[in-house]
Amino acid sequence: MPAAMLPYACVLVLLGARTAEVAGMARGGHLPWEPSCQQPLPHTALLPPRLEGPWVSTGCEVRPGPEFLTRFYTFSATRLFRAYQFYYWDPSCRQPALSLLIKGSLRLRRASWVTRGATEADYRLHKVGVVFHSRRALLRVTGRLDRSRAGRACARQLPPARSWLPGALYELLSARAGRDCTAALGFTMHELSLVRVQRRLQPQPRAGPQLVEELYLGDIHTDRAERRHYRPTGYQRPLQSALHHARPCPACVLIARSDEHHPPVLPPRPALRLRLRLRGRWVSAGCEVRPAVLFLTRRFTFHGHNRSWEGYYHHFSDPACRQPTFTVYAAGRYTRGTPSAKVRGGTDLVFQVTRAHVTPMDQVTTAMLNFSEPSSCGGPGAWSLGTERDVTATNGCLPLGIRLPHVEYELFKMEQDPLGQSLLFIGQRPTDGSSPDTPEKRPTSYQAPLVLCDGVAPDFSRPQPHRPLLQKPLGGGGPCPQGVPLHSLLLVVGLVFLQWL
Repeated sequence: MPAAMLPYACVLVLLGARTAEVAGMARGGHLPWEPSCQQPLPHTALLPPRLEGPWVSTGCEVRPGPEFLTRFYTFSATRLFRAYQFYYWDPSCRQPALSLLIKGSLRLRRASWVTRGATEADYRLHKVGVVFHSRRALLRVTGRLDRSRAGRACARQLPPARSWLPGALYELLSARAGRDCTAALGFTMHELSLVRVQRRLQPQPRAGPQLVEELYLGDIHTDRAERRHYRPTGYQRPLQSALHHARPCPACVLIARSDEHHPPVLPPRPALRLRLRLRGRWVSAGCEVRPAVLFLTRRFTFHGHNRSWEGYYHHFSDPACRQPTFTVYAAGRYTRGTPSAKVRGGTDLVFQVTRAHVTPMDQVTTAMLNFSEPSSCGGPGAWSLGTERDVTATNGCLPLGIRLPHVEYELFKMEQDPLGQSLLFIGQRPTDGSSPDTPEKRPTSYQAPLVLCDGVAPDFSRPQPHRPLLQKPLGGGGPCPQGVPLHSLLLVVGLVFLQWL
């Protein structure tokens, strides 16, 4: 049961039961949970979104391909925008390859009917220019242009490699001249067709929370051939306001000072050895939005010595992840990681899914499961709201697209943020909704990072008991649940703290 739906008296009882423990631990210098495991403080979506001002990447981004880049976008009150995209040879964004200067106009339309919480927009490109930072980058672009007749005509407008000039700007698109070579390169700015701006309070160690503004733009299709036709329904990694960003953020300052002639070179980041450190509990930092209108949070536990794992996928019907629809529990094993041959800095693993449980969390999902064929999800017996059922014996749950046993070819990466918090990046799911169940479909980019809660994992070698997410009422038959998940309690605490600010 979400904490927001609890009777007020229950909230007071729950808070009172934890007050002594929290106060005692706080006097000792820390709270009884790691900062990264707190339910994120509530955020506010701005509708219509306010785009005016500069927005920057907070680190090196990885797009399908892979492509390594940073972004610096500036929107004016007159609907004009200027965007810089800086591309690199390496996953640390320290070796610039080329810079794109993109100018155009953007018009916000209406709230999206497909992706709740987003705003649809129309854009028009006025100019796209490229600056090559190495002869190798020039040769790679001309090589891509030479693959088509239209591209070969565009390639002739670029300089021969022997006469390439560092720092020179070459136009790929000019609306005034009626020239467009971006199609031959497969370049688009369709990410601007889906926009979301939100504000949130970022907890800070030894300080009060600070205001952070984030700009979510449309996701990039995992298949390069589909990008010119794809209209986003999810988001990519958000940009943050150059004025209101999480601190410390060394990359933000460097990117905000850059231009097409001076691409940012990001500071080195400590590399974490995945093979030794893939253990413990990892959770979503906030509500995640996937293509095809999926809102969810994830929670994984990895146990290093026998390479077993379990995960909870909490699905919701709203972009704030406050209206649950169903939860999937999955478990299995994974192989020893090997360095990725395609994505530098990444690690290839193979995951087996051998067990799954499903918990319907709203009436619609419960009714759908009850109307499905008994042999397709969980066997005979009625589904009830909030009650978990094992679907392993029916080889998964066909109505929810769960198939067992199942194998996925995965891509993992670990990093540390500027505060020293460990982050786990798991491969981006295919945009078409399929599964990376063959080596050819292994991801080449990442989802939103998970944050480490602790480094201790339970022993998965023995079966673990599973309890329904909704407990029975207290013996007196009152409305207060006997046990409330910790994330629900933390949400209540976060809301109370917010009222004190």
